[in-house]
Amino acid sequence: MSVSTAAVDQSICAPLPVLGSDVTVPLVTGGDVTYAALDYAASAPALQRVWDDVAAYAPYYGSVHRGAGYLSQLSTDLFENSRVTVAEFLGCRADDQVVFTRSTTDSLNLLAAALPAGCEVFVFETEHHASLLPWRDARVTYLDAPRTPDQAVATLETALAGREPYGPALVCVTGASNVTGELWPVRELAAAAHAHGARIVLDAAQLAPHHPVDIAELDVDWVAFSGHKLYAPFGSGVLAGRADWLVDAEPYLAGGGASRKVARRTDGGVDVEWHTTAARHEAGSPNVIGVYSIAAACKALTEAGFDRLVAREQQLVTRVREGLAAVPEVKVLSLFGDDAPRVGVISFVVEGWNSSHFAAALSAEYGIGVRDGLFCAHPLVRTLLGSEPQDPGECGAPEAAPGEKSLNAIRVSFGAGTPDEHIERFLGAVRELVSKGARWTYRTEEGRCVPDRGAAQV
Repeated sequence: MSVSTAAVDQSICAPLPVLGSDVTVPLVTGGDVTYAALDYAASAPALQRVWDDVAAYAPYYGSVHRGAGYLSQLSTDLFENSRVTVAEFLGCRADDQVVFTRSTTDSLNLLAAALPAGCEVFVFETEHHASLLPWRDARVTYLDAPRTPDQAVATLETALAGREPYGPALVCVTGASNVTGELWPVRELAAAAHAHGARIVLDAAQLAPHHPVDIAELDVDWVAFSGHKLYAPFGSGVLAGRADWLVDAEPYLAGGGASRKVARRTDGGVDVEWHTTAARHEAGSPNVIGVYSIAAACKALTEAGFDRLVAREQQLVTRVREGLAAVPEVKVLSLFGDDAPRVGVISFVVEGWNSSHFAAALSAEYGIGVRDGLFCAHPLVRTLLGSEPQDPGECGAPEAAPGEKSLNAIRVSFGAGTPDEHIERFLGAVRELVSKGARWTYRTEEGRCVPDRGAAQV
């Protein structure tokens, strides 16, 4: 998979409007500043277009698949049309199903519950916990972190060829790392999986908001992603792909909506006929607003021109990487090397700094929101840092001395709604913190690193 780095005329590719762009936050040093949201990899701000679409629909909100009234009929049409929109956004094949879930985590747990008997799962240790952990009830082979895309493919081929018995198998792989932002060789891994009789599911949580995802082109069997990373709030996700394993499996949740017919038997029991469509795994009243917000985001990104958005984001990636490289104390984390294509997710450590302390100072003193910790990818971060990490979010541990390995990392992430000014403010704050130090002391409070207002200013 490659990412375009073509130059883009900023006059025709401005940041997409997002909610919260005018929110101000107080600084511990006094005054207020416009908040710089640079934690898109955790939850991206909602696109203004998405919010407007949802607000326009909200007065017409009604039950889905449940009522004869006008609002119920309208909501049902909107829900099912959203399924069509998502299928088009993902380039689904004619016989693929789009199942709506709560999140990427929920989607992959659904697929884990649908695995055929005896299925073996192959997953790299570099995965986010959402795709590393759902397979606990299956036979799982964990693969070591590769250091090049070619090594990733070779490692998978060796593991698949050596499996015993040679039964059903599933490969789970990320499209873009939530730690390094690096793109994985999805198409090549899919070819390797299929050559050895295995299927593959793509965790596109970090890929879909930054880069077009086409199921047919990538030749993957399933794609999972979350709305809250795709500029769509309200807690919905997607599992899209082949129907057979999903149809053959017991419903993920048993209840109304998943069942076509329920009848009492003469012996007192209950007979159930389950749906064979996506509804089989969508029991209960669906989150129609969440689903519609995903569809609205898919439309907004497509209509804005994904190629232009990708190209502009690559300009931001280049600016951040160059800016961090100019600070000798900063080390950017990478699995595949500096030349690897990546999306707007960059993790780093700062020599002599506790990462939680550094992130807290960015927030309290500059109004910049980033993430610190292990990013729900503990094995990968351990590999990249080469040391045992501290507890995520802990800021009370002693700061790493010069030359010592950092205990966790800092992540800056951005996307279609990020203005250039936020990137420049972030880089300026990094330079200033490294050269002058924090202006405040920090302590742990309920698991968070916060300014110690009872202490003297540094």
